[in-house]
Amino acid sequence: MSKKRIILSMIFLPGVLWTVFSYAGQLTLQDERAIVRFDDRLQNPAKEVLQIYPSVRAELKKDLGWETDFRPEIVLIRDSASFRKVSGNELVTAFAVPDEDLIVIDYSKMGAHPYTIEVTLKHELCHLELHRHITKERLPRWLDEGTCQWVTGGLAEIISEGSRSVLRDAVLSNRLITIEGLTRRFPSDGRDLLLAYEESRSVVEYVKEKFGVSGVRGILERMSSGDDTEDAVRKTLSISLDELEKQWRSSISRKNLWPSYIRDNLYEALFLFAALITICGFFRFLKRKREYKDEDDEDGEEGET
Repeated sequence: MSKKRIILSMIFLPGVLWTVFSYAGQLTLQDERAIVRFDDRLQNPAKEVLQIYPSVRAELKKDLGWETDFRPEIVLIRDSASFRKVSGNELVTAFAVPDEDLIVIDYSKMGAHPYTIEVTLKHELCHLELHRHITKERLPRWLDEGTCQWVTGGLAEIISEGSRSVLRDAVLSNRLITIEGLTRRFPSDGRDLLLAYEESRSVVEYVKEKFGVSGVRGILERMSSGDDTEDAVRKTLSISLDELEKQWRSSISRKNLWPSYIRDNLYEALFLFAALITICGFFRFLKRKREYKDEDDEDGEEGET
């Protein structure tokens, strides 16, 4: 599994704040909406961040329905090794610190699609918005991460290895993580961590597809008003959280995923089939050669007689 294609974001606690600023540059650009901290080699990217931030914020408002009423500080770290010392995880490309309205981005990862600064910024701003409206005690991890992947659309690619879906493989091998298991924390193991992200995205996208955007927003609104996840789901979707999980699992059942599995592995299957045909042909050739040799030996013996 190529780690170059596996890039995640995380929520961090204020305890990392001193470490962040020890690696951040001392230069800043700011307006009434945002503050960008950077070093002198990232002045142009910092200007870009400040320029695109209003449109990113406007897009997020359309998705969630909430007006951003805070001024985030966005830190750009140029060196990937320095960023890794802050994040503590080589799979992470950005993280948010909700209590400080802080977003930290490994800018070295922002050069290749789909890891654009716009998508990353929107994803992390979504985390800040969710934690601004819903207390961390009530906000389950799967809903937090799933919502932020849903609003960015393309981040599904970030937690997949090419066309091979970690989620699909888990379904086919009957090793899905329960929603309850994704409530407070995600696994630390690499592949299980990727599965946790994919499951979270899949559940939120299932709600959006079956109940509409209003379904997702309704759950978030009720939770921002004080409901827990169970009550918010029941009042918004008229089903329990357990029933939601049951319906979601049914939507990604094995019978629905086998065609995509076969399609994604068709090349390997054809290659194997061709190899088997070649091997069979080779053994048939040896058999025929042996038969011809035996016939020649018999003809030789008859000639001598």
